Amino acid sequence: MTLAPKSMNINSPLEISRALLMALSTTMFRYYENRIPQDASIIVTSNHRSFMDAPLLMAALSHPIRFACHHYMGQVPVMREFVTHALGCFPLEAENQRYSSLLEQSEILLKSRQMVGLFPEGTKPMVNFTQPNQVAEFQRGFAHLALRCKVDNLAILPIAIASIEEVNTSAIPLKFLTLFDPSEPLFNQPGWHPLVVYRRVAVLIGRPYWIKSKHREMYQGKKAKTVVTEISNYCRSEITGLLKEGI
Repeated sequence: MTLAPKSMNINSPLEISRALLMALSTTMFRYYENRIPQDASIIVTSNHRSFMDAPLLMAALSHPIRFACHHYMGQVPVMREFVTHALGCFPLEAENQRYSSLLEQSEILLKSRQMVGLFPEGTKPMVNFTQPNQVAEFQRGFAHLALRCKVDNLAILPIAIASIEEVNTSAIPLKFLTLFDPSEPLFNQPGWHPLVVYRRVAVLIGRPYWIKSKHREMYQGKKAKTVVTEISNYCRSEITGLLKEGI
């Protein structure tokens, strides 16, 4: 298990995020900040199209967020140092250890009242050119995580990132990334990794979904799939609705 160094200044990811938005001349509009839970453990979920999403969400919530990120980001020199040390993200382990590691690390962070960030759409929207109003199907790992974490007063906070004006370009060939994570099939295709830079963007904060004892009681046997589906559908519906409003 590898978490970012505990000696890291807890506010530095927030300061770096704000500096990055300023350097890129990004104008951010924030809506419904009164929905941010207070004095609670929070799992932040959002749509995901740009490398700017994690810093943007930190700046929008005025709080550092410990984002789980793709395995390869912990393998690429320079990127690894920026992602883990500067932004405080934690790259996921190799595929066979991925979920158990995510659960263990997230539980530690949430118990200390640090925010944990997850992008339920996964890698696909990041490596394929997508429209600002598109939301891919959600992977349900975040719902399983919330139900399995032994953390009291836990909320999932859905947030929509609505790009109003952006610049689209390309970063590196996708196949180059197979050097760092050959297990990811999305990298084994022709084309380039998109690079989306927001010029004007709205961040719309959704209504939190509180994980209560009744949800954990349902999370067993045949009822488990029902409660996981309910959480996943709620967050995706909330984000999709807010995205239409923002764009």
